[in-house]
Amino acid sequence: MATFIAFDIGGTKVKHSLLTEDGMVLEKCQYDTSATDLHAFLSDMISTIAHYQSVHNVKGIGVSMPGFINTETGYAETAGSVTALEGKNLKTILQDRVDLPVEIENDGNCVALAEMLNGNAQDSKNFICVTIGTGIGGGIVLNGDIVHGHSFRGGEFGFMVTQKNREGKDIWHHNGSTKSLIEAYKEWKGIDSDAKIEGQVIFQEALHDESVDALISDWLSYISCGIYNLAVTLNPEKILIGGGVSVQEHLLERLEKQLETLEFWENFRTPIVRCKHKNDAGMLGALKHFLNKQSPKP
Repeated sequence: MATFIAFDIGGTKVKHSLLTEDGMVLEKCQYDTSATDLHAFLSDMISTIAHYQSVHNVKGIGVSMPGFINTETGYAETAGSVTALEGKNLKTILQDRVDLPVEIENDGNCVALAEMLNGNAQDSKNFICVTIGTGIGGGIVLNGDIVHGHSFRGGEFGFMVTQKNREGKDIWHHNGSTKSLIEAYKEWKGIDSDAKIEGQVIFQEALHDESVDALISDWLSYISCGIYNLAVTLNPEKILIGGGVSVQEHLLERLEKQLETLEFWENFRTPIVRCKHKNDAGMLGALKHFLNKQSPKP
């Protein structure tokens, strides 16, 4: 049986799995990211590949990673917090060492590709995927293809200005991310900025504290602003919401209510749905990207 290796490279962990062509996960694991040491990073990755090759018929490797990634060449102009890969071409580096075809894609785009493979966008050719976490990322799919843009910066809508003249909070990353909600909560409660707080704690407290619930409503207003801008610009079939916060009960319902308060939304109303895939999204999207690149459309 033909199998494929998928990597999802993050700032703290590298997830990896062995997959079938239709996305069935046969094995998966993870290890700590050697984010600043290229030699150690490659050593970990190559030993993982060798393990899979020793017991399986591996046909290729798909990689999801942060940054501006040239999907034609594999060159990473930036690589987020994985600075060891900045300015490097992981595709050619790996291919020279493991004798397997390799394809690389941006992590936000991989989330969208995972939903195309076997998620909640299998039936869609035009959709947007928004991931809400430390920042805001995602991918845009038009006519069945990821929008990369002319310099592979397409889909970086976390940099949209969604609130003018609010110093340090102008862009969507800084006012619509889970990180921004946590920061607002700490400021409101007088909690030290270095304290570790999970978003789940805030949502639980909001159930019995109206002031915290109001913080969430304010935060959702920024998310709705960004979603509105995407909807009126691209007129997608649907917008998918991913990231850990997306599992919160009633979140999408409240978001839709916020959208209904915006003028002209009724003219551009777009279904808002959750992403199906959670922790495996990057790996599934990396597989989908590999298959697309190795078997291009006629």
